[in-house]
Amino acid sequence: MPKNSKAVKRELDDDVTESVRDLLSNEDACDDSFKKTSLIVNNHEGEGKECDVEEGGSDGEEEERPAWNSKLQYILAQVGFSVGLGNVWRFPYLCQKNGGGAYLVPYLILLILIGIPLFFLELAVGQRIRRGSIGVWNYISPRLGGIGFASCVVCFFVALYYNVIISWSLFYFSQSFQQPLPWHECPLVKNKTSTYVVPECEKSSATTYYWYRQALDISDSISEGGGLNWKMTLCLLAAWSMVCLAMIKGIQSSGKVMYFSSLFPYVVLICFLVRALLLKGSVDGIRHMFTPKLEIMLEAKVWREAATQVFFALGLGFGGVIAFSSYNKRDNNCHFDAVLVSFINFFTSVLATLVVFAVLGFKANIMNSKCVALNTNKIVELLGNGIEQSLIPHHINLTQVSQVSAEDYHLMIEIIKGVKEDDYQKLGLESCSIEDELNKAVQGTGLAFIAFTEAMTHFPASPFWSVMFFLMLVNLGLGSMFGTIEGILTPLIDTFKVRKEFLTVGCCVLAFSIGLLFVQRSGNYFVTMFDDYSATLPLLIVVILENVAIAWFYGIDKFFEDLKDMLGFTPYRFYYYMWKYITPILLLVLLCSSLIQLTMTPPSYSAWIQEEAVEKTLHFPPWGIVVCISLVVMAIMPVPVVFGLRYFNIIDENTSGLSTVSYKKGRIIKETVRPGEDDDTSLIHGKSPSEAPSPMPGNSIYRKQSGSGSTEADTAPNGRYGIGYLMADMPDMPESDL
Repeated sequence: MPKNSKAVKRELDDDVTESVRDLLSNEDACDDSFKKTSLIVNNHEGEGKECDVEEGGSDGEEEERPAWNSKLQYILAQVGFSVGLGNVWRFPYLCQKNGGGAYLVPYLILLILIGIPLFFLELAVGQRIRRGSIGVWNYISPRLGGIGFASCVVCFFVALYYNVIISWSLFYFSQSFQQPLPWHECPLVKNKTSTYVVPECEKSSATTYYWYRQALDISDSISEGGGLNWKMTLCLLAAWSMVCLAMIKGIQSSGKVMYFSSLFPYVVLICFLVRALLLKGSVDGIRHMFTPKLEIMLEAKVWREAATQVFFALGLGFGGVIAFSSYNKRDNNCHFDAVLVSFINFFTSVLATLVVFAVLGFKANIMNSKCVALNTNKIVELLGNGIEQSLIPHHINLTQVSQVSAEDYHLMIEIIKGVKEDDYQKLGLESCSIEDELNKAVQGTGLAFIAFTEAMTHFPASPFWSVMFFLMLVNLGLGSMFGTIEGILTPLIDTFKVRKEFLTVGCCVLAFSIGLLFVQRSGNYFVTMFDDYSATLPLLIVVILENVAIAWFYGIDKFFEDLKDMLGFTPYRFYYYMWKYITPILLLVLLCSSLIQLTMTPPSYSAWIQEEAVEKTLHFPPWGIVVCISLVVMAIMPVPVVFGLRYFNIIDENTSGLSTVSYKKGRIIKETVRPGEDDDTSLIHGKSPSEAPSPMPGNSIYRKQSGSGSTEADTAPNGRYGIGYLMADMPDMPESDL
């Protein structure tokens, strides 16, 4: 952590006045609640000495840092932030694509090697320093302060398009109160002479048509703006209004919302699982899901995708984890929290995967039955005109097509294929396999708004299940949005001392205004662009810098001393080697592989072609490629900019001025200023700064607000600023760099 200048002057009356630069380069030196406090310090005779502490400062308008109402509220907030839409529509897709049940093995290994250590690190620094991401990394090293600003930029980019997905869910939620559901079947067009199905819908499917044409009214390419989609604009306004109202009072308001937004998705997932297991074909989906393909584990891309999923599933690098933990008590067991939230996230992903594939198994059986009926009719038409009656087994009655089972159909196909081997392709008969249906991998919006909605149209009481499903998506999205917005607001409020209400409203209004880009007819393509390029590389770089800042700049041994003092026990040595060697190496490998993948794959997106009613992969135009590169550069730019400004002293590393702390009774500090030692000399027993551990307060320091009649132990004696006060002859007391 940054060294602090100081001047110590001894008074003959045994008073000591110490002037120190503020520990955080962007922190204000005072607030009302800490202008006058009382410290009770146990001296070496065991008697308590009361010492008045006054901090000089400016306006003193800031209130004491808020705290979570309960541990449960905090855990729900972290779970709500980490468990998001990706658990429902990304993890099941990766499981299906990368070996089924076998994919869980690399995922669990990388969760232990990357996920939990980095999650624990972010929780610890936030709780230790009690600041948002900007304040935390300024505190570690002012030259690395750009890490916090980069986190804020990435959070803002992600919030822009993530809330658009919530607005899509709100639109489907509002349309679900109809029987039958509006995407149940293709609409009809009537003219003077006839009635016919809309061609675009007939070529695709009812749910696909509703998504692309009714909901998005999508254009054929990103270059065709097409104007605003007013329905989605209203939904986006509603989404940002919900976020603003929930966040306007900080954790005091968002914490209460978490009880519903974090717990409701689990209720819905369990209800869906029970309902799906009672449907025909659900077991086929689950069996397909967890049939392991062990050989695929040898492929490098499986491990890369598992690492990326672990990385984003926990919300690392966004600053939301740090922001939430900064409102904790100083002695909170953040190691337990890191392990608990990580495994809750993992089991939520597994639960969501079970639900998704149980429902998709049911859908696959329905689609297979339709395929069998359609192709059996083809066989009936071909009898005597390409297929002889003798090829049909006697026990199969083709006069009742609806009674022909999938097994009977496959038996006919095998016989026909064996006899008509050369001419079989000309017959145009399909195999109608459940496995083929389940192998049609879909993810993201394709899973939620097309495949899943189609399956729900076949549910009994389908409107009820549709309402529940999209309400769950809204809640999952809001839980993640709260953490993302907190990752923007908390650092800015801590750094620039602005009112939370004004900043929250201003941030939401600005984000809604920019978000109009995503609700024009080509908006879905911009969502894809931001999703692919605004977060992946920048977040990887941010987390690598976070890890290196703690392990190598601040010092892993020093950090372990801090953790021991904060938690009351020394963390497992496992974390020492993870933070110092293993995790940074794995992250660098992941970064390199991501860079290679991006350079080898030209920037592209899937466009919906209305005329053909199919998706086509198109390359971004030149201006689109410039935007993609600009998103990455803008997100990372704060890191080198802040480093350069600090390095060349364009901005002084200690710009926040001096705060004055008066200690009465000089016996509290025992030190002698050695000749030749400058401002960076440690005050404890003449040790050099490199030998002095971090400024962590001991358990024998207590804070009592002035005017208070009682003395109570405070787990955060340093209040808002985390400044460690010094005591003499206290071997258990970590020494300070003050």
